[in-house]
Amino acid sequence: MTLPFLPTVLILAAGRSERFRAASGGVDKLEADLGGRRVRDWVLDSVHRSGLPWHVVERSHTAHLNLPGMGDSIACGVAATAQAQGWLVLPADLPLVQARTLLQVAQQLSVHKVVVPTWQDERGHPVGFAAVCRDDLLVLSGDSGARAVVQRFGAHLLPVDDAGCVFDVDTPEALEAAWHKMVAKPQAPL
Repeated sequence: MTLPFLPTVLILAAGRSERFRAASGGVDKLEADLGGRRVRDWVLDSVHRSGLPWHVVERSHTAHLNLPGMGDSIACGVAATAQAQGWLVLPADLPLVQARTLLQVAQQLSVHKVVVPTWQDERGHPVGFAAVCRDDLLVLSGDSGARAVVQRFGAHLLPVDDAGCVFDVDTPEALEAAWHKMVAKPQAPL
């Protein structure tokens, strides 16, 4: 798939993982083992296979903030890649997301300002933002992510054949379910 421009994938890995840690005896969900690899490594693999540029937002990038949330992570990632042609916001706890989904969202950014993939009418990730959204993304803070930006610019809903875009691993049970899904249906090629 040839894209008219290449938005940058912002991989959000700065969260505190509180719910998962509480249920797993202190394990960080992004470091949790999933088939012999960390959860975050599965996400990074899909991003690498997409061929899109990428940037990981780590806890160290938001450590200067008091109780940073997803909005802060997005703002830090956009600031670090301010010259990008757009952004795909991808939480690092979606190990089943497919590279082809990232490419489909990126392709739609040539037509739409905000693109949200959906699977069976459920909104998922990565959410794509065109460069025109830059200033609004830079001022985000707190836990509401980029909802205000999506509302301001309107979202193009993009149906995809990828349950991985909605399947996060916020609990140990979800991590186990992800493993069963991986075994039942290995990641598809592009």
